[in-house]
Amino acid sequence: MNQRRCQCGGAGFALCVADLIHRCPFGRIHGYPCAYAWQMSATLTQDLVAADISLSGVSRIYELGDEKIHALRDLTLDIRQGEFVAIKGPSGSGKSTLANVIGGLDTPNEGRIVVGGLDFSKANDKQLSHYRSKTIGFVFQSFNLQAHSTVLENVLLPLVIAGVDRKTRMARAKECLELMGLSDRADQATNKLSGGQRQRVSIARALANWPQIIIADEPTGNLDQANGQNVIEHLTKLNRELNITLILITHDADVANKAPRILEIVDGNVTDRKSA
Repeated sequence: MNQRRCQCGGAGFALCVADLIHRCPFGRIHGYPCAYAWQMSATLTQDLVAADISLSGVSRIYELGDEKIHALRDLTLDIRQGEFVAIKGPSGSGKSTLANVIGGLDTPNEGRIVVGGLDFSKANDKQLSHYRSKTIGFVFQSFNLQAHSTVLENVLLPLVIAGVDRKTRMARAKECLELMGLSDRADQATNKLSGGQRQRVSIARALANWPQIIIADEPTGNLDQANGQNVIEHLTKLNRELNITLILITHDADVANKAPRILEIVDGNVTDRKSA
């Protein structure tokens, strides 16, 4: 059986890379599996290369009758694997468009996007679908959960779609719920949860397929201040401890300032700066 020694700095635990749900007991950090165990699990479902994000001369133009809306204007930027970046701007500024083109949900009119070596302009539908389901985890303002399904069933859904076997997907879904502090809610219908709990379920679902990047679109938009703060703390901890790239879309300056780097968008133009 193929084994590698854990690099978590603990007691030299032998990590079996054939075990999708392995958790290193010596490398747990604040209740999370060690980053090395997480990354090794990910190698079993995708070719794990650094998912660096590169945009070159990207423009996105929408046509409304005779009017042309420039959502993005000749944008060039790079986001390294493991960065925490906030995309900030008023409604209609283009921030969601930027997230959508990075997430492979929208196609620019001009320019080139490369993520982890995948050139979107040269990728076929199958490759882009694989990218969206494996490399990216999406978290939405409106949660987008199955309201009458249980918490566990919601987290299982992307694993079922991906064809993961029942034993592995059950263990994986339960692990994601544990990461979000929701193990005791697994059998509860999501429509019985608070807004903050629902958003944590959506984060657990986003984690299910071992993503290297999480795109969170206004994740605190429907939450009160206390629940919003809790959600941001969970997301930043995932970024910090598991080296997951976190792209946080927000109109809230206080939320944006949680990120070390802020991309501020106004009328499709981007200013790249450090947070205050």
